[in-house]
Amino acid sequence: MASLDFTPEYKDEEVYSLAGKSLKFDTKEDIEPYLKELNALKNVKKLDFSGNTIGIDASKHLADSIDLHRDTLEEVNFADLFTGRLKDEIPKSLEFLLPALAKAPNLHIINLSDNAFGLQTIEPVEDFIAKAVYLQHLILSNNGMGPFAGERIGKSLFKLSLAKQKLGQPSLKTFICGRNRLENGSTTYLSIGLKAHKDLQVVKLYQNGIRPQGIAKLILQGLKHNTKLTILDLQDNTITKKSAKVLADNLSIWKELKELNVNDCLLNPLGSLELVKAFNAGESLQGFKTLRLQYNELDSKALEILKDVIANKLPKLESLELNGNRFEEESSIVDEINAIFEERGFGELDELDDLEELDSEDEEEETESEEEAEEEEIEAEVLEKELEQEQENYTVDNDNKQVQDIAAELEKTHI
Repeated sequence: MASLDFTPEYKDEEVYSLAGKSLKFDTKEDIEPYLKELNALKNVKKLDFSGNTIGIDASKHLADSIDLHRDTLEEVNFADLFTGRLKDEIPKSLEFLLPALAKAPNLHIINLSDNAFGLQTIEPVEDFIAKAVYLQHLILSNNGMGPFAGERIGKSLFKLSLAKQKLGQPSLKTFICGRNRLENGSTTYLSIGLKAHKDLQVVKLYQNGIRPQGIAKLILQGLKHNTKLTILDLQDNTITKKSAKVLADNLSIWKELKELNVNDCLLNPLGSLELVKAFNAGESLQGFKTLRLQYNELDSKALEILKDVIANKLPKLESLELNGNRFEEESSIVDEINAIFEERGFGELDELDDLEELDSEDEEEETESEEEAEEEEIEAEVLEKELEQEQENYTVDNDNKQVQDIAAELEKTHI
């Protein structure tokens, strides 16, 4: 299950959890005993119903209980909440649950992962995101979205940023959207959405089938504007040399970076070299702790430079992952890297038990002309203006009824 990079701390009495109990809530009678327990609590900050399954009627009554705790709720985990539910059940359940969450002015963390939303269920989700002005950490992984639903999530992120600005609320800090088959088709609007949240610190887009052109677009039109990034996770997408160059060229923008995950991204030997050279040419990253570079055809030439990077540019590195690359396990450079960690008294290299044969052939590279890249950047600017125009019809007044007004709009949403 996807999770935050930090663990909020709560007192036992501030948490109501049924996590992982595999309970089935169809009717009021099914869920009522648990809601009585929940309703009896006075200061609930975290609500965790993950790992159960809920139907429409039970969702209505859960929403009523959420409303009772709306002023204290800070975190809600609804991951894996609709297992076995029909495709028309899920949006109807969400039409009860999401407006209730929208009324909670202190709700900053929401996990909706491992639910089969997809394109047919995305409307109540995108409407909620666009208006969840107090949200700071959004986890949406393994939801079966596909590129079209992913595109709509990108639009909703942009609209959310405008709504937040009107209320003087900070932008999102965390956006996790992995295992969603986002592919290249989602990346134009996703870039626009990410760019709009200037204070984003954590972006995880792992296992989405995004190809090099899409990765380049995400960086050039989106992530390069998120200068406060501390964690960037692109694992198991396809980067290759060209997009690795884009990543390398923009690496210096993220001066607060603590973790970079490009495991299984097929950087290729030249792409890996570009990336480690960028680390070597940049400033020392005092807070950088984790570098994941597995299965990228990284060879001894890049490894030699990486050793210097660890010694001179990454003084606080705690974890280095290099398995599955293209160099000898018994390489003297590996010994030198381990010696650096040993001398520091911290730092660890992963087990190198699956290194690639040195004579493996490179895969063909995808290419994109500079003209195409410029055209796409212009297109993104046009689409941004269109979304801004669209959002002008929706206003959020900064008064005591703002949250209720947002929830009321959500309640009008129908599939």
